[in-house]
Amino acid sequence: MKMIELKKTEDTALAKLLSEKRKASRLFRFGVAGSKAKNVKEGRTLRKDIARILTLMKERGVVR
Repeated sequence: MKMIELKKTEDTALAKLLSEKRKASRLFRFGVAGSKAKNVKEGRTLRKDIARILTLMKERGVVR
């Protein structure tokens, strides 16, 4: 996701999106360990999305 899209979302939606991204990241890691993952670039994009969301939440003063 782009930062512009994230800035338009509300705090509750950001928290929900963060939990979804963390769950997807966890599933991706286990998929890589079992060599089920085909798209290895997905892990990088998930980590970057999580970082973007956390950065925006900290700017707004929302505690995780």
